[in-house]
Amino acid sequence: MSDPNKAAIAAEKEALNLKLPPIVRPREDIGAETSAQSKLLHYRRHKEQKKTINQLVIDGAKRNLDRTLDKKTPLSPEPDYPPTMTSEIKKKGFNYIYMKRCVESSPIVPIQQEWLDHMLMLIPESLKEGKKREELVESLINEVSSDFEKSMKRYLVKSVLVKPPIKWLEDEGGPLPESPVGLDYSNLWHSSYLQTRSQISANLHIVHPIMKMLLDLGYTTFANTVLLDLTGIRAKGPIDCESLKNDLAIQIKKSEEKIMNTWYPKVINLFTKKEALESIKPEKLDAFYNCVSILMSNQLKDLLKRTVEGFVNLFDQEDQRGLPIFKMELTFDDDKMEFYPTCQDLEDVVLGLVERIAEALQNVQTVSSWLSGTSTTVSLDTELPEHVLQWALNTLKVAVHRNLEGARKHYETYVEKYNWLLDGTAVEMIETFQAEDHTFDEYTAFIGKFFSLASEIMLLPQWVHYPMVRLDCEDLKTGLTNKARAFANILLNDIASKHRRENECICSEFEAIKEYALKVPETTEEMMDQIAYVEKARTTGIQELVLRIEESKRRMSYFLDVFLFPQEDLALNSAVLMWPWKINPIFDDNDELIENAKHNKENELIAKREKLILEIEKESRRMEEFTEFAELDRMQQYVVDVRQLQKRIQESEEAVQFINKEEELFKWELTKYPELDKLKVNIEPYQKFFNLVLKWQRTEKRWMDGGFLDLNGESMEADVDEFSREIFKTLKFFQTKQKKELQEKRKAAKRRSLGEEKVEDEPKENPTIAMCSTVMEQIKVFKE
Repeated sequence: MSDPNKAAIAAEKEALNLKLPPIVRPREDIGAETSAQSKLLHYRRHKEQKKTINQLVIDGAKRNLDRTLDKKTPLSPEPDYPPTMTSEIKKKGFNYIYMKRCVESSPIVPIQQEWLDHMLMLIPESLKEGKKREELVESLINEVSSDFEKSMKRYLVKSVLVKPPIKWLEDEGGPLPESPVGLDYSNLWHSSYLQTRSQISANLHIVHPIMKMLLDLGYTTFANTVLLDLTGIRAKGPIDCESLKNDLAIQIKKSEEKIMNTWYPKVINLFTKKEALESIKPEKLDAFYNCVSILMSNQLKDLLKRTVEGFVNLFDQEDQRGLPIFKMELTFDDDKMEFYPTCQDLEDVVLGLVERIAEALQNVQTVSSWLSGTSTTVSLDTELPEHVLQWALNTLKVAVHRNLEGARKHYETYVEKYNWLLDGTAVEMIETFQAEDHTFDEYTAFIGKFFSLASEIMLLPQWVHYPMVRLDCEDLKTGLTNKARAFANILLNDIASKHRRENECICSEFEAIKEYALKVPETTEEMMDQIAYVEKARTTGIQELVLRIEESKRRMSYFLDVFLFPQEDLALNSAVLMWPWKINPIFDDNDELIENAKHNKENELIAKREKLILEIEKESRRMEEFTEFAELDRMQQYVVDVRQLQKRIQESEEAVQFINKEEELFKWELTKYPELDKLKVNIEPYQKFFNLVLKWQRTEKRWMDGGFLDLNGESMEADVDEFSREIFKTLKFFQTKQKKELQEKRKAAKRRSLGEEKVEDEPKENPTIAMCSTVMEQIKVFKE
């Protein structure tokens, strides 16, 4: 055993040369005694304690009894004995009770603190957690101490006094524990102890001195170390989840590198010395290295486990002092309200950090693999147990979900209040509103709702703070505000276009008034219409337009606060407001224009009346010429002359109508032209007669010059009779007319003075009557 001791001493010196921190010693209960040794030691301690306690009790009882006798302390009152009991029995019972009280009043050695510490070590760690753990531990210690004191007093009484066989004497508890009987301690156990110790030294590698060094090195390195320094992470304030992920990943990487650059070389250094493994047999070398690997694996697993537990404890709902604060935003993109990052992304990052911790230190090479220098690398089993990972993931899922409830409820508040702006409800409302007929005030009230909504959204808090999240709502607020204002602008553009059309209509009506008022009338009717139009425009028209301009001004005052007019609309608004001042000079110009036009039209009308009188006189003279027509050969020319005269009469009639209409417009007395009516009546018989004679001449020529076989006697006879009747009627008409004219002349002659020329009694032969007679004679001859 000397060689291993030397190796241990050398290893300890080497560790001191490395200037390691103070070694934390393992617990003293490591390597406990065997069962036989434990029983033997327990029996010896029990015997010694019993002897000491008996001596103390006896001494204490004696001192107590002496003090009682000296002070003549009165005895306690006798108990109520049964009446049948003898005085001797009463005396024994009384003496026993008195001695028992004296023994119980003697001082008792309190329970040792070491025993209490061992008892507390037996309590599971899970039962020691909680806010009231200190109160529970204190209550437990008090209870155990009280029970120990009671049991010790009872033990003293039983050890010192002998209870008389009296049934009524009380005795709490059961029988006292008896000393072991029948155990044979005559065998020598030292040889078996040495044999067992040698077997342990040969097979149990954990007791090898280098294992203690390895264990001390692990305690020194990992006792107060974790892969992540999570202190102050909340004090850093809000942080992006990706930034936290990257920072902790870098920190894990650095911690991993630090461990591999400090602890691992020291571990290897322990096994590179020849004296470290001299006591290990070759056939036990693999088992030894397996023990080393297991010890290293346990240390690394414990490091990873503590790191995971420390990270999980950050999200403890009852203690939020270390809880990290993540940056989250409520975004508005493509008409959707969303979290960025999403709750699932945040959860994935948190859970991914646990997985990243579990991935650390997974490629630590075993000591035997490193010492062998082979190409095949064997790594330590440092993978965390599945139940640890599952516990961490489940706990973090619940914690993250619980800590995100406030952010989710805030998001749901936005959805509940403002989702109607995004799901088509607002669009449908606006389309329905636009399809209906609404006033400007109704439009402004509806627009005001959207502007009020935009103001309400802008006044909402930009940041909302929760235990684990700082929620930034600025992007969502801006998006919803712009959306509400966009809907308001749709309605604004709608009424702005209507306002623009109304202004254009007002300007166009003023322009129409201006154009019509400054137009030079071509006719009197146009002039009168223009006078009436301008008069109406001056009274009712302008007043209506002024009211419309006032309404336009009211609309403009509203638009100036909420709408940005383009340059052309500003010019249009200005033009509308200026028209009432621009229209008065136009009316003045119209008055002057109408006065000049009226004077010109009156002069023109007088000239047309005089011209018409001269024309009627010419037509009358032409009519008198028809009475002199007597040549049947010129009948074609007579018909043409009659038609021309009829046309001129028609034109004169139209002139009369125009003149009368002009006179009506000027409110003059209408002039009448009876000569024109007389002409119309007198020319008709001539026109009929000339046409009838011309028709007869043409028919006779056709009959006489045409084919004989083409003639039809019956139709010819009927036509000849028709011509004869018409000519006869015409002859009678002109004869009657001639007689009437003669009678009128005679009547007129009687009214004249005698100095005037006398009317012939017998009129001259009328050429027209002569032609009628000639045509009748020709028809008669033709018929015969």
